[in-house]
Amino acid sequence: MMELVPIGVIRSPYRVHGDAPRQGRLSDVVSEIVVYPAYAPALSDIGKHRHLIVLYWLDRADRSALKATPPGTERELGVFSTRSPNRPNPIALCLVDLIAVDGLTLRVRGLEALDGSPLLDIKPYSPAIDAAGPGEV
Repeated sequence: MMELVPIGVIRSPYRVHGDAPRQGRLSDVVSEIVVYPAYAPALSDIGKHRHLIVLYWLDRADRSALKATPPGTERELGVFSTRSPNRPNPIALCLVDLIAVDGLTLRVRGLEALDGSPLLDIKPYSPAIDAAGPGEV
């Protein structure tokens, strides 16, 4: 048995699936990540990072979907070959720009999460570790 415990909540202007951009990096919209008080110590030194990897739960996803048709195509693919939010375990990963830290609130750019999405984790982005090298894509 697995148990995921939300560590916060995402506040964004996106209310329903069609509101959010296809990929957050394609948008300049600013959203807020609100971390619950119990996790305040985990935010120590977060402001030293320009970019963060945000993991959150796609709580409005269709967990029964196993196929999806990516934008710009007519061919249906298995969801593990797509970036569809609808998948058996709807965990989202998004690279964001950290704009500001105000107590328990992080202001970020590039997040495509719907308002109220449960926050699962935050990790600093490291180009040396997280970026694919030439020829690795």
